[in-house]
Amino acid sequence: MTTYGAMVLEHFRRPRNQRRLEAPTVAREAYNPLCGDRVRVELVVAEDAITAAAFTANACAICTASASLLTERLAGGASVSEALAIADDDVIAALESDLPEGRRACATLPLNAMRQGLTELRARG
Repeated sequence: MTTYGAMVLEHFRRPRNQRRLEAPTVAREAYNPLCGDRVRVELVVAEDAITAAAFTANACAICTASASLLTERLAGGASVSEALAIADDDVIAALESDLPEGRRACATLPLNAMRQGLTELRARG
């Protein structure tokens, strides 16, 4: 049985930024077929700065908490380069929980969606 830390429980019970954005610049969904987690990350990017970040999820506590923490971090005005530099271990550390190896994919799913969306945005120029 997995025991969740206070940070996971707080962001799962009271997720920040869990909503749809009206006109996102970036919208990317990611799905984990192993556990069924599905998360959609939406961002508004203006002049290389993330001005709004939100998510929707049908996912476990770890994935939901991770998306909440990630969008909170991004919405503070992170640049696209700063967002793309966020490492898997940064997201996992922010959860302040000892995650079993098999649950790391749950924690990084929102990050992967964000990376894919921002990479596509950069490719569009």
